[in-house]
Amino acid sequence: MFNKISIIGCGLIGSSILRGVEEKKLASKISAYDKSSKVIDYLKKNFSAEICSNISDVVKDSDLVVIASPLSSYKEILLSIQSSLKENTILTDTGSAKKEVNKIISNLNLKNVNWIASHPIAGTEYSGPEAGFASLFKNRWCIISADKKVAEDKIKSLENFWSKLGSKTKLMTFEDHDYVLSLTSHLPHAVAYSIVKTAINNEDKFKDDVIQYSAGGLRDFTRIAASDPLMWKDIFIDNSDNILKVLDNYSKNLNEIKEAIKNKDSKKLLEIFSSTKKVRKEIIEAGQDTDKPGFGRK
Repeated sequence: MFNKISIIGCGLIGSSILRGVEEKKLASKISAYDKSSKVIDYLKKNFSAEICSNISDVVKDSDLVVIASPLSSYKEILLSIQSSLKENTILTDTGSAKKEVNKIISNLNLKNVNWIASHPIAGTEYSGPEAGFASLFKNRWCIISADKKVAEDKIKSLENFWSKLGSKTKLMTFEDHDYVLSLTSHLPHAVAYSIVKTAINNEDKFKDDVIQYSAGGLRDFTRIAASDPLMWKDIFIDNSDNILKVLDNYSKNLNEIKEAIKNKDSKKLLEIFSSTKKVRKEIIEAGQDTDKPGFGRK
């Protein structure tokens, strides 16, 4: 498929890609890099790929370079590798926001490099290379975005790469990606952080009870709120315009519920709750979750 694939950043996503590439033999040569010496040691002990301690070495002669690092590290990474990138290589990433990344790429004016953004919508609340697994992307969506000037065969090659890892792929503009993800991913995380913070900042005498008797609702929000803080700090900053818009809409909807409760307007509350219940059914029908009780938990 590719002669050489290089992966920069080997946390949950990067190490899962590395595992999948090795397991499915998607390249003749595989190289990987992480800025953490601890992660480098782990990779050397657990993978057959070439593990590089110098970032410029990892991309040499690579046909596909995947950046799987926090968004705030992109500029430094790109400055470090730009002179070592092979002509006509495919450069992609795994980040959850694209607008700011595009600005960085444009300002660097990378010549003879095919920049095609990727966003595998997959993950867990855990982080680090130990948390990765090859099947992480199975039946999960991967959104791909590229400028019109990028050759179609390069986009197809990247789509095929993600398909081999188990993903379903969807082409989307950079702008549409950032807006859609602000609704489906970024807003839920903002709400989860807020809800968990509200619960634990309650009166001290109830803190133990809140933890002890956390029902399914709070428990599930704590899973989302346990996601990597560094990664989500970067996402909120990079996609701030869209996130602020959806947070404004969320506040309006929350106030609508608040007013209905205040006025004891049972008709309004029933109307709101009924209109949102059908979304759950649509998500299940789209194959994004199970209809088993307790979300299929055992």
